[in-house]
Amino acid sequence: MAVFFKCSLFYLLLFVCVVLCLVKNCRCKYEPTWESIDSRPLPGWYDQVKFGIFIHWGVFSVPSFGSEWFWWYWQKQKLKPYVDFMEKNYPPGFKYENFAQDFTAEFFNAKQWAEILSASGAKYVVLTTKHHEGFTLWGSKYSWNWNAVDLGPKRDLVAELGDAIRNQTDLRFGLYHSLFEWFNPLFLEDAANVFRTNKFPTTKSLPELYEIVNKYHPEVLWSDGDGDAPDTYWNSTGFLAWLYNESPVRETVVTNDRWGYGSICKHGGYYTCTDRYNPGHLLNHKWENCMTIDQKSWGYRRDAVLSDYLTIEQLVKTLVETVSCGGNLLMNIGPTRDGRIAPIFEERLRQMGLWLKVNGEGIYHTTSWRAQNDSVTAGVWYMSKPEQEAVYAFFLNWPVSEKLVLGEPFATEGKTVVKMLGYSEAVKWLPLEKKGMTVMLPQLSYSQMPCQWGWALKLTSVR
Repeated sequence: MAVFFKCSLFYLLLFVCVVLCLVKNCRCKYEPTWESIDSRPLPGWYDQVKFGIFIHWGVFSVPSFGSEWFWWYWQKQKLKPYVDFMEKNYPPGFKYENFAQDFTAEFFNAKQWAEILSASGAKYVVLTTKHHEGFTLWGSKYSWNWNAVDLGPKRDLVAELGDAIRNQTDLRFGLYHSLFEWFNPLFLEDAANVFRTNKFPTTKSLPELYEIVNKYHPEVLWSDGDGDAPDTYWNSTGFLAWLYNESPVRETVVTNDRWGYGSICKHGGYYTCTDRYNPGHLLNHKWENCMTIDQKSWGYRRDAVLSDYLTIEQLVKTLVETVSCGGNLLMNIGPTRDGRIAPIFEERLRQMGLWLKVNGEGIYHTTSWRAQNDSVTAGVWYMSKPEQEAVYAFFLNWPVSEKLVLGEPFATEGKTVVKMLGYSEAVKWLPLEKKGMTVMLPQLSYSQMPCQWGWALKLTSVR
């Protein structure tokens, strides 16, 4: 009996060991090489949602002048507008660090932000946890007290917004993190050594990345700012292997391509290539167009004028073009130092939401069609839902003749049906000689229009 018990125990322990080994191997699927990291399939949710909101917020929101690169332009490049601004408005000897005391966020209401962001129709949010200035919006153990818990608001802004978004919306929460910091002495020392030393990433940047992933569980990790240092200096593949194998978000997290000099538009989960990237054609890799409503800055600017802000018509056009070519749109706003989303940004966000309530069917969960834009009529862009045998033709200008010529679809009389999103009745159409169709748009008064900034036709049974 004792022998039987010992044998049973042996085989039970052996079974447990085998299971643990299998689990470990499953969780260590990706090796710390770009070949392995790049083989990871992009989680499907990201391609389906199409539209997100970027938020640039930090100490740069205090001077709120010129650009979120204020510190660099003033202290390093000594650009005249920034130097003059400081000499005119601040005493001699004023340091950039002194701005932190005025980054107060006293009007920051995370629940209010979450409601506004949700109303935009976006499906994910990416918040700057730390820009190139090095100031963290959470109380990082590695920030040398240069953070929003020890200075300024004395609040964990990342946690507050993350909790509000997750508790009251269906948005996914993402975090931006800058790898380098302009004036951090450890980074400057490594740079002086031509990155043969790595004090900064091992003691500052990488520990921060592990910290925000473990603490806030972001589903987007938006890396930026390589400081001209290669990915080997940042140990990017080592970190990403951990992120994809062992982290609490290993199944759902998506990442971009900014993980060291030379990696952009080449490695990572999805490509950003350049700021405001909008190629106008299909790529063979998922990509994102990160862009700003304020055309001149990512952070809030008090010196902005109305013409600096993109109109809702321009934003809709950008969204349609981006999604048609297989990209996601990440549209940026810059809150104020006291925690407000300025009315101009709120208006644009709510306008996008109203437009997507009508036209979202042709944006969310779509795929690129065989043609991205029309060969006959300018300003027409296509998306598709193959499982519904549906093609969506977005047109950005309502023709005076109320006849819209589409040169791409092969339509079949008696089978093809055309409808306009937001309008209940079928729309009449006539075939062109070889391919294409002329759509007879309904005669609608302004108040009858389903929307005012671009429209979508749903074509079923076309090829």
